Amino acid sequence: MLHLTIRQLRIFDAVARHLSHSRAAKELYLSQPAVSMQIKQLEQSVGLSLFDQVGKQMHLTEAGQEMLHYTRSIAQQLEEMDAMLSEMKGLEYGRLNISAVSTASYFIAQLLAKFIQKHPKIKVSLNVANRDSVIKLLADNSADLAIMGQPPEGADTLSQPFMQNPLVVIAALNHPLAEVRNIKPSQLAQETFLLREQGSGTRGVVERYFASHHLKLPTHMEMDTNEAIKQSVQAGMGLGIISMHCIELELEIKRLQVLDVEHFPIMRHWHVVHRRNKRLSTAANAFNQFLLNDAESQVSPTTGKRNCTK
Repeated sequence: MLHLTIRQLRIFDAVARHLSHSRAAKELYLSQPAVSMQIKQLEQSVGLSLFDQVGKQMHLTEAGQEMLHYTRSIAQQLEEMDAMLSEMKGLEYGRLNISAVSTASYFIAQLLAKFIQKHPKIKVSLNVANRDSVIKLLADNSADLAIMGQPPEGADTLSQPFMQNPLVVIAALNHPLAEVRNIKPSQLAQETFLLREQGSGTRGVVERYFASHHLKLPTHMEMDTNEAIKQSVQAGMGLGIISMHCIELELEIKRLQVLDVEHFPIMRHWHVVHRRNKRLSTAANAFNQFLLNDAESQVSPTTGKRNCTK
């Protein structure tokens, strides 16, 4: 019979994620010796090494990988128990862990604020990251719900669209195309673009747009944030294709121009995603319904027409 504690499993999970005692200690607000001691006690209880140290690099052993699998399963069951107990208290209390892709950061805080106004005692945690990291947080059961434009493929998750996400072509105010109407795809293909990294939802849309018109992806530079794209476009380095939700301020203060391009805006949707086998807490279910029922009315960007900056 193993003699384990919940505290040991939580510490093990943190060390396994960071592959570092010091980073796990920082996350858990513990000292590094305390973390090391708990891992040592856990290994003694299990009777197997959970980590290998090769130089300065730490790795999970085969036993450690198995332990991590069961640790996360136990953590999920504990969260479900906590959710069930919270349901007995209603929506007065509860926890809500949200993860969102970086583009969604321009509106998700606004939606969370509206939700919290209705349920002020719910404790909310928001993690903003790139798409791959958000998907990993879902897979690790670290997020109740995820907000993204392009939901992951596969049968492990459920996704629902809750709000339109128009993509537009942006340029500096003095760009030669700023005064051109009904710009053709072939004209766009002659320009330099500032694009998100490969694998991002927006990048995929851009690639499909040009491919659908039998055009090669234009000359481009990759940027890992929307802020970098906006700043580079303002500086005249090229054009960008970006969500209208990202540029409302820049349009209002006339820092950017939305170009009048054929087949734009490209209308996508924001999706709320959760693991298929996860039992949503009362708080998570309530926020999910709030998004599906009310998000569109709470956040409504302009349609992306060229005259929206005038």
